[in-house]
Amino acid sequence: MTHNIMLKNYFKIALRGFRKHKLFTFINVIGLSIGISASLVIYLIVHYDLSFNKFDDQASIYRVVTQYSFSGELGYNSGVCTPLTKAIKTDISGIQQSAPFYSCWETRVKVAHPDGHELKLAKETGILIADADYFNMFKYNWLVGSAKSSLNSPYQVVLTETQAKKYFPGLSYQDMIGREVIYEDSVKTNVSGVVADMKGNTDFIFHDFISAKTGEVNSLFKTYFQPTQWGSTNSASQLFIKLDKNTSAASVVKQLNILRSKRAPSDKSDKANFTRFDVQRLDDIHFNQHYYSFDGARTANKSTLYGLLVIAAFLLLLGCINFINLTTAQASQRAKEIGIRKTMGSKRGQLIIQFMSETFLVTLLAVIISVALTPLILKLFRTFIPEGVKIDLLQPAMLLFLVGLTLVVSLLSGFYPALVLSNYKPVQVLKSQAASTSGSTRKTLLRKSLTVTQFVIAQFFIMATVLVSKQIYYALHKDLGFKKDAIVNVYTPYKVSDQNKRQVFLNKVRSMPQVRLVAMGNDAPSSGGTNSTTVKYKDGKKEVETDLQQKFGDENYIKVYGIKLLAGRNLTPADTGKATLINATYAKTLGFKNPVNAVGIMLDYNGKKREVVGVMADFYQKSLHSPIKPLALIEPMFYNNRTLHIALKPQTAGGKEWKTAITSMEQTWKELYPDDEFSYAFFDENIAKFYESEQQTSTLLSWATGLSILISCLGLLGLAMYTTGLRTKEIGVRKVLGATVTQIVTLLSTELIWLIALAFILVTPIAYYAMHKWMENFADRTSISWWIFALSGIGMLLIALFTLSFQTIKAAIANPVRSLRSE
Repeated sequence: MTHNIMLKNYFKIALRGFRKHKLFTFINVIGLSIGISASLVIYLIVHYDLSFNKFDDQASIYRVVTQYSFSGELGYNSGVCTPLTKAIKTDISGIQQSAPFYSCWETRVKVAHPDGHELKLAKETGILIADADYFNMFKYNWLVGSAKSSLNSPYQVVLTETQAKKYFPGLSYQDMIGREVIYEDSVKTNVSGVVADMKGNTDFIFHDFISAKTGEVNSLFKTYFQPTQWGSTNSASQLFIKLDKNTSAASVVKQLNILRSKRAPSDKSDKANFTRFDVQRLDDIHFNQHYYSFDGARTANKSTLYGLLVIAAFLLLLGCINFINLTTAQASQRAKEIGIRKTMGSKRGQLIIQFMSETFLVTLLAVIISVALTPLILKLFRTFIPEGVKIDLLQPAMLLFLVGLTLVVSLLSGFYPALVLSNYKPVQVLKSQAASTSGSTRKTLLRKSLTVTQFVIAQFFIMATVLVSKQIYYALHKDLGFKKDAIVNVYTPYKVSDQNKRQVFLNKVRSMPQVRLVAMGNDAPSSGGTNSTTVKYKDGKKEVETDLQQKFGDENYIKVYGIKLLAGRNLTPADTGKATLINATYAKTLGFKNPVNAVGIMLDYNGKKREVVGVMADFYQKSLHSPIKPLALIEPMFYNNRTLHIALKPQTAGGKEWKTAITSMEQTWKELYPDDEFSYAFFDENIAKFYESEQQTSTLLSWATGLSILISCLGLLGLAMYTTGLRTKEIGVRKVLGATVTQIVTLLSTELIWLIALAFILVTPIAYYAMHKWMENFADRTSISWWIFALSGIGMLLIALFTLSFQTIKAAIANPVRSLRSE
């Protein structure tokens, strides 16, 4: 009972103190709310990403992947060669289970509903060709059917419950059995089972499972499989394995590569050129940027998550620093209260509890505000935050985090001020000597140190934001070696039978008045995809074997993109299968300093000869993260001739010519491809997408910078109010003796300038090192200019002086008679 009364009194005193010092309480609550809000949102993001792919026995499940190197250039592929999927069951020991499957990319689907309506889906992802082994490794709850019976015959398909309802709304799962689902207009399958959706967060977002035997007998799907090609790797052909308890991943990798060397003895292998197998942990799939995940699945970045945690810690630290600074600065105002309470018998421990309870209340209020703001923050940052992130206060993990955060922040913010305040000696306090105690200097030094820390963090964010913005601007405005404006890419369906339609579509687009030029081919000059092959060149003395990237385009390709010819001539329709253009980098790799000398040489494409008829100027095949690599441009065949590269004429001021052209293209498309979705993209927008991660980082840093400056300035304003309050009599005396407003403001601001200068000196080398490490991710990058640091220091100084001026000017222009009379 006594303890309850004491706690009640503690909270009463705390609330009384808050009412007395409203502004300081407001600053503390706002500072902590910002830090706690950032921590809460970042916790939700990090917890969401770390919760992916949590299967039973996940520690023993791995994905077999492929690594390769050509001339020292490393490459990664999440798939394996098809023959391995069968050989692994007989030739590799220590494997408990294996589960191969093939993922189909953007598949057309047709479903006849019982009411006669036909559902048509043009680009459906999440479709697998698999067998019972998949369901034996990854456990699903079967609603109808079973792993044993539902995938053991050709033309069977198993659906997840959500997909089944999408295909057959209104039917029971049992009634769906035997219903027809048609893929790619010709593969007619029957539903043989329905499984429950996979629970929890996962990258395994598949929903249509076509039996592997369908792939073995169907002529369309057969083209996906190359059962004897050990040298052909496709990222869609995936293989998962589950190891025995006493088997190490390293021993399996060793066996896999011994098997490969036996089955593919013709592959050369040395330090610079090799192809080898490796294994990837199941919990690494969601984060590893090297390996393709699955269609529609998002790959997170652990470096980004760690960066978010650092930002959260910094913002939380800033809020705590504000609290410590303002609380210790107010210490003298509570000195008599402490002295009287100690004289009346209060022990130091009781005083510490009192001050900690005050901190706890402020922190609790800040947490409540943060929880209320979090849904708004998630909505504000919806383009940056993963779609599945949400706050759920009923989750035990969330409640535990909020309780832990409240306690940690209360301790960080309140423990030191509680020790300082409770340490006052009652005799000295009641004699009004608190301000002259030896601890005063220590408290002042601590406040200065914490203030410098705040400015170090704020200036670091400013420097980082400016540099990231500078690099993004550099990447988007650099001459990449090709024209990127006013070019539209239109992607036609992949069908041999569509070749004639493609030509009709091409001719109609060419005739449009808004179109300047049209080329046919595959990827644009700079794209996310990579197509490469090993090419040999013999100069009479030695043989040069190189991994050569390939682009496919007709005679208009380099004209549409404005790619320069350094030597030789352009491709012509007669060059199909016979000739190629190469870039300057490849010419240098072959030993030709002058591009003219490379024209006319013969290249060996796996036994097929091609003549180099021209040398192109270099251009970036990917983002600035990657260097320019050896490349060839080849006349396309039907299978790599899917994309129209359309150069539009310039628009008039305020004109709608481009919009009219796109509308006309879509109308023509619907006439030729009624069952397929019209898909196009402006090339410059695709280039900008290369730097989405950097743009998100820039946005994040901008917010972090703004919030850190806001928190620092709030604390600075509070300290300024306190400092000018203490020096009221001094300011009055100086004004009576003739001091000007400028002199008074300078007097009150000098200390601040020195603290900012010290923070600038401390943060500059730290920021330079961090920036340099980040810039190493780019093969071509902007410089780390001196003005970035100067701008940060001067900017922080001006912002701080502006904040301080509200209080210093007010104190400097006050009537000295009033201040001296009140003193």
